[in-house]
Amino acid sequence: MVDGLVMRYGDKVAVDGLSLDVAPHTITAVLGPNGAGKTTTLETCEGYRRPQGGTVRVLGLDPVRDRRALLPRIGVMLQSGGAWSGVRAVEMLRHVSRLHAHPLDVSMLVERLGLGDCGGTPYRRLSGGQQQRLGLAMALVGRPELVFVDEPTAGLDPAVRRAVWELLEEIRSDGVTVVLTTHYMDEAERLADRVHIVDRGQLVASGSPLELTRGGTVATIRLVVTEPFPPGAPPSLAATLGEGTEVAQLDALSLQITGPADPSTLGKVSRWCEEFGVVPESLTLGQRNLEDVFLDLTRREQLAPPA
Repeated sequence: MVDGLVMRYGDKVAVDGLSLDVAPHTITAVLGPNGAGKTTTLETCEGYRRPQGGTVRVLGLDPVRDRRALLPRIGVMLQSGGAWSGVRAVEMLRHVSRLHAHPLDVSMLVERLGLGDCGGTPYRRLSGGQQQRLGLAMALVGRPELVFVDEPTAGLDPAVRRAVWELLEEIRSDGVTVVLTTHYMDEAERLADRVHIVDRGQLVASGSPLELTRGGTVATIRLVVTEPFPPGAPPSLAATLGEGTEVAQLDALSLQITGPADPSTLGKVSRWCEEFGVVPESLTLGQRNLEDVFLDLTRREQLAPPA
């Protein structure tokens, strides 16, 4: 799909030789911190930007050269916009549906995405969450083979968020390919068949959520305390725990310990707390989740103690 993509804004390299692919009939999540190059990559795949280096193919087509042939086959949910300011929500959705040969039933989408209560409201007066729901409906109404969804549940309440998840899972079951960007790691872990993690315009990890989080004998311990840690706490605790263990300070009151998942680790942490007068509020042990992997890959420098 994307092979050696390079995109620049002036002197800044936004996408730096990025290569990734998307399997048909799956949900693929593209994750990364702000400024990682995710949106630029998706906009290039959608045909809004011309690659400055590398090759992009979507459904076997060049998104720029073959745009007329590609557009009827894809759906695009932008981060914002996509509708006229004064148009009413359902009016806009019906207009988009009429641009397609075999659209989905508009009433079904209105019901599934909870748009009934705002269907007659002008777009500019919709809340951010309502605009998100309308944007998703507009992306799906044309029965696309492939749909790009950018932050589909940002600003949504838990009930509507779950409804969006169920709808995306249903269209995947119907054979639609979904490319998803999100800042919600639980969303990616729940929905994605495959995850690509991007940082500084480069691919840093790929795999299923299970492959990325599977640690074998590696576990994480989160230590939360009642008062700020003493100076030098991470290296001191790391020295106590020994080789093969990493200690990262998440904030003034919490540490994350990554290392062997054996009974002695908890005992060593407890003895270190006693020795340094640290009062734990909570001490939890668990396997790494996708958020742990994401932070480890994209925020290593920020989490490391100053030299």
